[in-house]
Amino acid sequence: MHYGRLSFLTLALTFSYIGTTQGKAPSDTFIHCIATPPMKLGPAITNDANDFNASSQQVYNRLVEFKPGKIEVEPALAERWEISEDGLTYTFHLRKGVKFHSHKHFTPTRDFNADDVIFSFMRQADKSHPYHNVSAGTYFYYNWMNLPNILEKIEKLDDYTVQIHLKQPNAPFLTIVAMDFLSIYSAEYAQKQLAAGKPDIIDQIPIGTGPFIFQVYQTDHAVRYKANTDYWKGKPNIERLIFSVTPDASTRYAKLQAGDCDSMDFPNISDIGHMKNNTNIQLLSREGLNLAYIGLNTTKPILDNVKVRQALSYATDRKAIIAAVFQDAGHLALNPYPSAVLGYNSKVMQYEYDIEKAKALLAEAGYPNGFETEIWVQPVVRPSNPNPRRTAELLQSDWEKIGVKAKLVTHEWADFNKRTREGEFFTGTYGWTSRNGDPDNFLFPLLSCENIPGTNYARWCSEEMESLLQKAASTSDNTERDKLYQQAVELFQQNVPFLPLAHAINYVPLSKRVKNFEQSPFGYMSFYSVNLEE
Repeated sequence: MHYGRLSFLTLALTFSYIGTTQGKAPSDTFIHCIATPPMKLGPAITNDANDFNASSQQVYNRLVEFKPGKIEVEPALAERWEISEDGLTYTFHLRKGVKFHSHKHFTPTRDFNADDVIFSFMRQADKSHPYHNVSAGTYFYYNWMNLPNILEKIEKLDDYTVQIHLKQPNAPFLTIVAMDFLSIYSAEYAQKQLAAGKPDIIDQIPIGTGPFIFQVYQTDHAVRYKANTDYWKGKPNIERLIFSVTPDASTRYAKLQAGDCDSMDFPNISDIGHMKNNTNIQLLSREGLNLAYIGLNTTKPILDNVKVRQALSYATDRKAIIAAVFQDAGHLALNPYPSAVLGYNSKVMQYEYDIEKAKALLAEAGYPNGFETEIWVQPVVRPSNPNPRRTAELLQSDWEKIGVKAKLVTHEWADFNKRTREGEFFTGTYGWTSRNGDPDNFLFPLLSCENIPGTNYARWCSEEMESLLQKAASTSDNTERDKLYQQAVELFQQNVPFLPLAHAINYVPLSKRVKNFEQSPFGYMSFYSVNLEE
């Protein structure tokens, strides 16, 4: 899979205000300053939080959604549902009177109904679907969440009732349905564009049922939206929403202070102290459902030896790295997921920093003088790690003390992701953020055999781990699930397929005029409930 920037039709729209000039934004316009431009505006075909923020969080809805600021689901396009006693059948009763957006390229002739749900699921599930290969046809989360092995079929019972049948019970299924990749598209819009020979338009000019209507994306500059006056929850409080691309964090902060931004992403960690004392700034924070980790490709020679991986873990001064890189914005990761997640194992054995133990293990593995390797460095800041470059430099210094000489390597972001998934890397700085808060959303993507190639960058495949994950996902008893995931954490810790480093604290700096903003546990930015007060 190759990530490319959006290739859009030139849209001739004049901007009265794009949020990049000096002076305060209008009282009815919210400007969010973002670090990187969106790559894709189709939630089904992306895996990037930046893209979800620009598409699904503003333009679309799901059948069920997470309550603002919570990890529990609530009704959305489905106003209610039933689950069969065997856990295999979910019946969703759809909301009536929900309007799709209108755009110069499309005017809907009907309200949202079951056909739209069927289209949105089957596009990803059915390889013979006319839209399956549109826009490259790579459905990251559909595969990462194991839906090919979970979904049996989806059927329309009538215009406002949809039934989903599972092959096996799946405890986190409702939270999977609430994830952004299962946002509901307009089947009518898709059919019109297919007939016109331009099917990829649906992923470039998004049409949904959400609180904001997409207007235009000026590549690498800004994305502009307007309020959806027909929104089924009620019209948003702000009239216009602009995502202004501002790559430099210091510039984003300066614009926030000047009133040219109402919010910003990825503040410099060095600026957090100043923000806390800045009376013109609101600084929200919460522990993220994320993990910064050091990836180890267990299929590479030398790294395929568990004693070598254990040695590298003992040789990593994680506390020092967190102090230098995260400062007060992160906590030591003792499990492959945060303590708030079901199945957290507080008693699992830890690899405390110990150079002598590391050297002894390397010698036992047959490498008393160390070896040469590479540390791949993420070229961008992610929610899980505020400074991947500095992390890699400190890691390089730590490992050199046991004779492991590591060369730092980086690639352009799209290439970095592609090469990593193809198994080219040796070790590297990586991160993961859960999109539903369930332990399955950490362990299955990162450790399952099903996700090789994919998000299991370690390429570590264990029948024992596979069995634990399958059992844990198929039982609805949280006490039993907790025990199974704790066992999985123990197995993980013994085999060290990667090195957990930290759980980052997520910060959202806001201007003082912003009211009623709910910080997401998933790191998303939703602006439906926001008020602006001068």
